[in-house]
Amino acid sequence: MAAYYVTTPIYYVNDAPHIGHAYTTTAGDVLTRWRRQRGDDVWYLTGVDEHGTKVERAAETGGVTPQEWVDRLVEQSWRPVLETIDAANDDFIRTTDPRHRERVQNFWRVVRDNGYVYEADYEGPYCVGCEEFKLPGDLVAGIDGGPADQCPVHQRPVEMLKESNWFFQLSAFADALIAHYEEHPEAIEPASAYNEVMSFLRQGLVDISMSRSSVAWGIGLPWDERQVIYVWFDALLNYITAVGYGAPEGSAEAELFVRAWPADVHLVGKDILRFHAVYWPAMLMAAGVALPRKVFAHGWLLVGGEKMSKTRLTGIAPEQIIVHFGSDAFRYYFMRAIQFGQDGSFSWEDMSARYTAELANGLGNLASRATAMVQRYRGGLLPASGPGTEAEEHLRSLLITVAAEADAAMCALDFSGGITAVRRFIDAVNLYVTEQEPWVLAKDDAQSQRLDTVLYTVCEALRAIATLYHPVMPKAMSSLWEQLGAEPSLGPLVDQRIVQVGDWGQLRAGASVTKGAILFPRLEEPAE
Repeated sequence: MAAYYVTTPIYYVNDAPHIGHAYTTTAGDVLTRWRRQRGDDVWYLTGVDEHGTKVERAAETGGVTPQEWVDRLVEQSWRPVLETIDAANDDFIRTTDPRHRERVQNFWRVVRDNGYVYEADYEGPYCVGCEEFKLPGDLVAGIDGGPADQCPVHQRPVEMLKESNWFFQLSAFADALIAHYEEHPEAIEPASAYNEVMSFLRQGLVDISMSRSSVAWGIGLPWDERQVIYVWFDALLNYITAVGYGAPEGSAEAELFVRAWPADVHLVGKDILRFHAVYWPAMLMAAGVALPRKVFAHGWLLVGGEKMSKTRLTGIAPEQIIVHFGSDAFRYYFMRAIQFGQDGSFSWEDMSARYTAELANGLGNLASRATAMVQRYRGGLLPASGPGTEAEEHLRSLLITVAAEADAAMCALDFSGGITAVRRFIDAVNLYVTEQEPWVLAKDDAQSQRLDTVLYTVCEALRAIATLYHPVMPKAMSSLWEQLGAEPSLGPLVDQRIVQVGDWGQLRAGASVTKGAILFPRLEEPAE
């Protein structure tokens, strides 16, 4: 069975992660968890890029070796953030890993043997922040009206380099890339990203330096000890080195490569689209390796109208938000409030408002009322449903529709659309409770069977909601699953299948329903 292979960008470790990094990793994790609940065999990779000029200079400033610098950052900042946001990744690749270094060198031997690498001089602009050789047309004027020598991403002057390097013959692949994307337009999303790449390709490609002679911190060229491999042409290869490219035939790693490659989706920020949709597939073509099925370029997270960035002092650590709202709310908010693929602004006030309205007062209140009523009116044991009415049939029908809509949206990486579909069902269940008034039914013995039906209906609806929202909010939904007493008869929440969520009547009568901890507690005012 082929694996559904999801990757994040390989994050650069010159500093600690901010919520822009956590945003991408959360999106990959939600997709991964959703796909797993569809029954797919998913492999989810994330990791860090540890070579290049920025790391070399940061380590020098810190008075340590580059290896000491990256080891400390990875262990103290980058790995912990995965636990902070509840990521369920299968692997974590470091470009200083021996497996990566050896396979990168083998890859470039193949490309050179195939005739796509040659030696030449390079002279031109280089942005250390991007770790990118820039074209003259990429540069912009400074904010103060200074000369047009600045990187548009970092708004800092580029450095002029003059080196004798090895070049990758990128120009040889322009026509092949255009043909590939015309045949497979779904390989770059959203449409704006596709149009940007096609426009760039149709202008023609120029060869690019794939090595550096003025940088010591990197993977050495196997045929020229004076040079290291240009950091991007090292880092991009993580997507195949991590899943066994170049591993001994018959080994478990080699079998993983057959199962996982080509990747189903590379999630990237739009600022690194060119690397992933132009340079990366050209490299693979040069080595005779299959191309990834999709590169999805999401937008930027903005704070005060600016891209999230440590250099601009707009970088916010994930734990600053999670310690206040919790990891589930963090995951929910960034997948719900921002259309994946577009830029989106974060504000504390907006997150607080959505938390209160949609989670605490919406889903959280529904769960608390339902479990409390089963305890109060039926001694904590879920009653069997009596005959249904049009009201119950409406919820059953709506669940089938909503589940299909959510599945289609999530698989298309429209996380906001998927969450919004489930919210429609939650709103309908809340309205059902208001209209059926179980607290009134409980006062009339003649309405006992009707009360049973209403209580069962609400709890069964919560069973479906827990399944649909589990990829987004794994901790809170696991708690809800436990409060519903679902696991003894239905098994673990993680094993529930999206395709079966609309099959009504899965909760077993007699299940022990408990009013556990509040799913989304009232927010405390943040300390000044």
